[in-house]
Amino acid sequence: MHKLFALSIIILFLVPCLASAQKKELSQARTYLKERNKNYTQAEQLMTKLLKDSANRDDIRIYSVLLDAVKGQYAQANERLYLKQNQDTAAFFNLARRMFTVAETLDSIDMRPDKKGRVNPVHRNRNAAMLHTYRPNIYNAGTFFIRKNKWSEAFDFLSTYIDCKHQPLFTSYDYAKNDPKLPEAAYWATYSAYKMGDADKTLRYQPLALHDSAHADFTLQFTAEAWRQKGNDSAYVATLEQGFDNFPFFNYFFPRLVDAYTAHGDYDKALALADSALALCDSCEIFLFAKSSVLLKMERWKESVVYSERLIHQNDSLAEPFFNAGTAFTNMAETQEALNDKSLRRTYYQKARTYMEYYRQLMPNEKRKWAPVLYRIYLNLNLGKQFDEMDRLLR
Repeated sequence: MHKLFALSIIILFLVPCLASAQKKELSQARTYLKERNKNYTQAEQLMTKLLKDSANRDDIRIYSVLLDAVKGQYAQANERLYLKQNQDTAAFFNLARRMFTVAETLDSIDMRPDKKGRVNPVHRNRNAAMLHTYRPNIYNAGTFFIRKNKWSEAFDFLSTYIDCKHQPLFTSYDYAKNDPKLPEAAYWATYSAYKMGDADKTLRYQPLALHDSAHADFTLQFTAEAWRQKGNDSAYVATLEQGFDNFPFFNYFFPRLVDAYTAHGDYDKALALADSALALCDSCEIFLFAKSSVLLKMERWKESVVYSERLIHQNDSLAEPFFNAGTAFTNMAETQEALNDKSLRRTYYQKARTYMEYYRQLMPNEKRKWAPVLYRIYLNLNLGKQFDEMDRLLR
């Protein structure tokens, strides 16, 4: 009991001492801000030290002085840049972002109701007006760090810029309605997050980024990759579908959507997709090849050959249509129709040989693809020398 009483006495004496120290450091910081050779850095350090004590973290006076200290450093840095004096650009931008962080915290305290439930913010209008003029530099900082390939820093600045539309501090500016740069900022934030490999951050501003029509195709690509990274297959496929519907000639969506459908055995969907693509461009190589490949998987050999030969006639430097045609003719040689007609069977194998040997010339390093097929072809055509070569290669 006596120990508890003694401790209470110590606390009673300690509280005034702490309050006195706080008052002294606040006074010293204000002096730094008013001196002719203003020491903004020292003022900031004093306030940062006070905020390490959790008892001070709701003291609006500390944040007000801290904001003035950071603002002063920003002004000095800005002047050095203007005069082309030595100034780290990244440090300059970081000062700008610190102003926003401090001001937003100050505003949250300023908006707390008093004992009678009244809310009367003293600092909001002045601070919002000040930061509104600096806000473009937050966006500029984001693009600056993108050019430096510093994706995390770029994302943080662009996030600060975008999130102003949610901050009560900026309610009067209604950025969500009045800032036309928000979608572009959201795109660059999405891009930065994608480059970081952070799926969650890639998705954070995606809905807003899609309103940037100049980059909507890439936004959907980054979104699809984020869903794939998260293992959400249904969202991945849905994004690919959205991408193809809106940007059918963008080279990312179509081939991956065909692959996604065929990986799940949805060959009818894959074929319908190829048909819809060919309806837009009946000579586009990627669409023709996709239809040839899907028909091959569906064991519709003759139809697959039609599209492979059509593509070869259009561009005989492409290797894969030769592989598709060679594979199709090899499989056609094993059908019941061919087994009942030796002449037809031999004709199919000879055609298969022509296509597959040409594929081998074009793609000599793809032995795993052409060697097994040529093995079957040479075996059935009784080509001993060629068969022996394939036999050695496959061992």
